[in-house]
Amino acid sequence: MRNGIFQFVTGTAVAIALSASPASAQKKYDTGATDTGIKIGQTNPFSGPASAYATIGKTQAAYIKMINDQGGVNGRKINLIQYDDAYSPPKAVEQVRKLVESDEVLLTFQLLGTPSNAAVQKYLNAKKVPQLFAATGASKFTDPKNFPWTMGFNPNYFVEGRIYGQYIIKNYPNAKVGILYQNDDLGKDYVNGIKAGLGDKAAKMVVAEASYEVSDPTVDSQILKIKDAGTDLFFSASTPKQAAQTIKKLAELNWKPVHILDINATSVGAVMKPAGLEASKGVISVNYGKDPLDPTWKDDAGMKKYFEFMAKYYPDGDKDSSFNSYGYSTTQLLIHVLKACGDNLTRENVMKQATSLKNVQLDLSLPGIVVNTSPTDYRVNKQLQMMKFNGERWELFGPILEDTGPAG
Repeated sequence: MRNGIFQFVTGTAVAIALSASPASAQKKYDTGATDTGIKIGQTNPFSGPASAYATIGKTQAAYIKMINDQGGVNGRKINLIQYDDAYSPPKAVEQVRKLVESDEVLLTFQLLGTPSNAAVQKYLNAKKVPQLFAATGASKFTDPKNFPWTMGFNPNYFVEGRIYGQYIIKNYPNAKVGILYQNDDLGKDYVNGIKAGLGDKAAKMVVAEASYEVSDPTVDSQILKIKDAGTDLFFSASTPKQAAQTIKKLAELNWKPVHILDINATSVGAVMKPAGLEASKGVISVNYGKDPLDPTWKDDAGMKKYFEFMAKYYPDGDKDSSFNSYGYSTTQLLIHVLKACGDNLTRENVMKQATSLKNVQLDLSLPGIVVNTSPTDYRVNKQLQMMKFNGERWELFGPILEDTGPAG
């Protein structure tokens, strides 16, 4: 800024002072932001049991490279600093402290995984560092009253579970429901949500529940327990590795219950293909974004932009992967928020802009689905549509469902 002022030292000192005042008033920075750059931090499971998600971080880095090639955000280049946390909470704590205290980032973006986000949430809120668009939908990450610096991106797991419960009541009112769930906030939120959706019928309809640890080599024993309880509708609240194992095991047993799978494990490349496309046929879930595999979108302007981006900036990535389209969408929303911040790049203003989004339409959002947030409702994705896997790709069905109830 000073260089700009000194190029115009042709008037009096008073004139210089007057011209400088509005400029300095316009620009506000916190740690991690300058006239030329914005530092953003992220941890991602580039290794470990959830490494199927690593491609999300790679897509996000590629998107930011594209933005920087275009001149950055309001003239500032973004420096995305990424570390591997191996989906390990202690590792995430170590790496996030490094991002905040050594790298001095303005904000964290899309820290991935419920356990990792839970491990750093109190720390980031105490430091007043935005935990922006955390890659989790656990209810505790959309709780502005207790954690004003934390904002999840994913559909709230409790809300998603409640939608499944309502769907089951309407379409399978006499179902015997068995639930497999990850033994953490992710799994427990889904269990509580589906029971809330089933309402006063939950106690009668849910005949079996079995949890697993992320480190468990298989979920075979849990599946057998659920099958033996007489289950005819199987709900899996899991992440990709265990979701694929479940589909495969059900096929091996030649057991064909109605199978509902949470949104986190719907990647065709990371789940359906390893499990077997034929075995995956008929699985039900929800979505809020366009599936790159769906020919419905082949002439869609947003999808064309995504495919062009993948071809140029992440050619080694699977353009058909919903994980990569997710990485694209999350980063697009980040850039929207940073642009809205203008020259006020304080942590407080980042949260202010992120919590006042109005009808934001992303390239890959389903038609009719928009992002709205407020200081009292941090949920980014409150609208979902049901979908079913046809053996090759997901097919949407039914209306857009909007949940306006409490977040958990």
